[in-house]
Amino acid sequence: MQIDIITVLPEMIEGALNCSILKRAQEKGLVQFGLHNLRDYTLDKHRRVDDYPFGGEAGMVLQIEPIDRCISHLKSQRDYDEVIFTTPDGEQFTQKTANELSLLKNLIILCGHYKGVDYRVREHLITREISIGDFVLTGGELAAAMIADAVVRVIPGAIGDEQSALSDSFQDNLLAPPVYTRPAEYRGWHVPEVLLSGHERKIAEWRLEQAHERTKRLRPDLLK
Repeated sequence: MQIDIITVLPEMIEGALNCSILKRAQEKGLVQFGLHNLRDYTLDKHRRVDDYPFGGEAGMVLQIEPIDRCISHLKSQRDYDEVIFTTPDGEQFTQKTANELSLLKNLIILCGHYKGVDYRVREHLITREISIGDFVLTGGELAAAMIADAVVRVIPGAIGDEQSALSDSFQDNLLAPPVYTRPAEYRGWHVPEVLLSGHERKIAEWRLEQAHERTKRLRPDLLK
């Protein structure tokens, strides 16, 4: 998989893409990341990529020209399955979205910034708009990093134990059950006996029961 990220702040996302699971996935050849500084695609001598909005509203808007140049340059090298724009008013990013995107081959993620982008970008250059929640960040870089992480970790081979990713919260619209490790007793706090029993069927039943209970208590919306 190739994931190309267009941003005005590449340094904000660079570290996240080069550690832990994302680093190992690159070393295994499962994914390649490209970070593209939008300022490299402007013709402005001061490397500006934003301007004031028509109509006099407060804030600055990313211009269409450098974005179009960057996307056109990337598309001249390969075909892309999706050109994603990170924005608070996009579709909600979920585990299902991550699973869907992990099956694709090439992605572009355009990081929103300032007041947003010239709307013609969204009308003519973007194929999918994604939000990580109902709040506003300084830019879309952290959102892009979160999307990349969620997508890559479910690619077969990215995690040593693939069953670990498949049993994460939200994979089956349930929160994950509680997990425990050694010691079995600490300060009088005990691990549930069933997990120490070695009885696989009973352990599986306990985990499913706990997943349903936690989901009903913490995220009842997932059960609708």
